[in-house]
Amino acid sequence: MATLGAYHGQAYSPIGDKGRFVLPPAFRKAVKDASGGSKTLCLLAHERFDCLIGFGLSRIDRLHEQLDREEERAIRLQLNDFDRDVRAGQLFQFEQIPYDDSGRFVMPDHLKELGKVEGGLYFQGGGEFFFVWNPAELARMDTSWKGAQATCKRLVAEAEAKAKSKGAKK
Repeated sequence: MATLGAYHGQAYSPIGDKGRFVLPPAFRKAVKDASGGSKTLCLLAHERFDCLIGFGLSRIDRLHEQLDREEERAIRLQLNDFDRDVRAGQLFQFEQIPYDDSGRFVMPDHLKELGKVEGGLYFQGGGEFFFVWNPAELARMDTSWKGAQATCKRLVAEAEAKAKSKGAKK
């Protein structure tokens, strides 16, 4: 199983034929390792940002631990507004999505809507998970995201140039 900090790096993947997306190789390997060899990608809408987060199945145990810690903290601080059932629903509302050996997967429509996905996807490592951005949504974020914004812009431009040269060869 993958350890904390397993998801790092950046990649861009344009939408493919049949509306499928591709999990980039570095993320594909980390997800497979974190899923005990299973080709299962977990995707969830981010709680604050208009993007998705991805991870492998190993994170499920950590989510149970997180839920227990949050409940213990709420009890200790006498936070009466903590509802374990509501929080569990938030943490565990991810989709388990199979992908093939090439990383191709079909994203459910509701996740496309939640992540404001329109075309290609920008993947940004985040340690125990990774961000999955619509490049236009990432571009709207504040300057605390400037490194990711610059990398995303470069990767999108490279992918567009590659597609253009590929089209010119036909």
